[in-house]
Amino acid sequence: MKRITNLLLLVLISLGVFAQKEISFEIKDGDFYVNDKATPILSGEMHYSRIPHQYWRHRLQMMKGMGLNTVATYVFWNWHEVEPGVWDFEGDKNIAEYIKIAGEEGMMVILRPGPYVCAEWEFGGYPWWLQNIEGMEIRRDNEQFLKHTKLYIDRLFKEVGHLQCTNGGPIIMVQCENEFGSYVAQRPDIPIEEHRSYNAKIKQQLADAGFNVPLFTSDGSWLFEGGSTPGALPTANGESNITNLKKVVDEYHEGKGPYMVAEFYPGWLAHWAEPHPDVDDSEIARQTEEYLKNDVSFNFYMVHGGTNFAFTSGANYDKRHDIQPDLTSYDYDAPISEAGWVTPKYDSIRNVIKKYVEYEVPDAPAQIPLIEIPSIKLNKVADVLAYAERTTPVSNQTPLTFEQLNQGYGYVLYSRHFNQPISGTLSIPGLRDYAIVYVDGEKVGELNRNTQTYDMEINVPFNATLQILVENMGRINYGSEIVYNTKGIISPITIADQEITGNWEMYQLPMSEMPDLSKMGRATMTNNESQAKRLQGCPALYEGTFTIDETGDTFIDMGTWGKGIVFVNGHNIGRYWNVGPQQTLYIPGVWLNKGENKIVIFEQQNDTIHNEVKCVKAPILTDLR
Repeated sequence: MKRITNLLLLVLISLGVFAQKEISFEIKDGDFYVNDKATPILSGEMHYSRIPHQYWRHRLQMMKGMGLNTVATYVFWNWHEVEPGVWDFEGDKNIAEYIKIAGEEGMMVILRPGPYVCAEWEFGGYPWWLQNIEGMEIRRDNEQFLKHTKLYIDRLFKEVGHLQCTNGGPIIMVQCENEFGSYVAQRPDIPIEEHRSYNAKIKQQLADAGFNVPLFTSDGSWLFEGGSTPGALPTANGESNITNLKKVVDEYHEGKGPYMVAEFYPGWLAHWAEPHPDVDDSEIARQTEEYLKNDVSFNFYMVHGGTNFAFTSGANYDKRHDIQPDLTSYDYDAPISEAGWVTPKYDSIRNVIKKYVEYEVPDAPAQIPLIEIPSIKLNKVADVLAYAERTTPVSNQTPLTFEQLNQGYGYVLYSRHFNQPISGTLSIPGLRDYAIVYVDGEKVGELNRNTQTYDMEINVPFNATLQILVENMGRINYGSEIVYNTKGIISPITIADQEITGNWEMYQLPMSEMPDLSKMGRATMTNNESQAKRLQGCPALYEGTFTIDETGDTFIDMGTWGKGIVFVNGHNIGRYWNVGPQQTLYIPGVWLNKGENKIVIFEQQNDTIHNEVKCVKAPILTDLR
């Protein structure tokens, strides 16, 4: 075993001196060298965008408590370029601050800027508005696409370039593209020469921007032919066969290492309406030890998942479900839980790593305090259909997509008045992704892309209005279907095989901010049972306030509700859906106030009238209904 116990770097970490001393990093002689010492990379993936910035240091200290020396993070293009040319690097989006804190905590940093990242994140990190650019073809050697990737990479460099180890910072490596080999395999319609040209151009854009630390690629070991690119170290995702790992890296990297598993999965992603993964703790500990004994560096994906707040969760695709929307929780069955807790898996890994290092692994920091709120009274309710129809609609002969409406996320109410009755099968094969259907405000059915339910029987009487409230449940983030990612209603609507054209009116409900029920006029009422009863079955907004003496993390229990999103003090804490397996939503304590707090719940189904909601001290992530 090569130098595994001679970890000068980790001694430096234990002494906390990384923040005071510059480091050198290079790949040579089949090893990673830090300050001229062969040093394994013991890394964990943790995304700044999935954690409130006030908790970044705590979570990094949790990683140190496992014995790790490096943190890896994707950079999410759409998290920063919110509109074309409009950039945001403040607060929870301040990636430079995240990297600085990592350095202060004695951690090296691996940067994974994509521009494609996957990550169960909306559109794999791409801004939704790319789809509105004429001539754009994503993830290809396409002039318009590469023009925008260059703008992104150059802008990112302005934020973090000075934090490379070549400039005295903690960034030691940068990834070129991401899992491109799998995309090459999924897109045989594109000539391999074009795939390779595109990959090389992304690599060149990184260099041209000023990234001058070692580059690497990340693919399944059987996909190196399509995913690797000259001049970048190939690393293997999910590879447990060490003999095969070394063989394939040697083949594509000058006949020698270093050897790294850039995505070592201690858990797995989770979808709505599917069982939550449960990856065996002892098996992960055993595999960790195999890597350590055989000079294989690794990056736990994820070491801490965090949360897909607001509308940041993406979706996978398969033919059975068409779309598989990802949960709000990105707990990932990771060693550090969604709320930043030590787990049995954490302890198992920590105990293994401690056997192979010569320094004292620090204790994990204290857990963030927890609070429980037994009852939050909801004293206002608003009729969402009435509210929406008080806004100015966009009219068109046929339904428009979210993108045509210049709307990225949230909901659109599609409405059409009928002067003559019509009945038969309502068919919306282009539904993206979930809809509740109403006739004159009365719920008549649900359609759901996830279950491939695109048809229902309907009866629209004389002088009635058909209303279809459509939800974007997250754009596809992985695979060849990523190029088909428009939302809303993207194909004709038919009733009894007759295309319904005419005056479609589209009312936009992006829910980008917490709704203010005080501005909804007659659409709002005091929430007592008799008044709220008339809204049963219709989408509604519920509002309440609550007072607390001390703040702390908590979990709002939505198990008795239907489907919707929750705002707390202006923060969209994410989507809930009673199909499970997730039944609670995580509320970080830093988003609560001592004293008064406000909650707003958008309940789409509203089959049951609600007058209160509660918060509990433990998450419910495995209750599949």
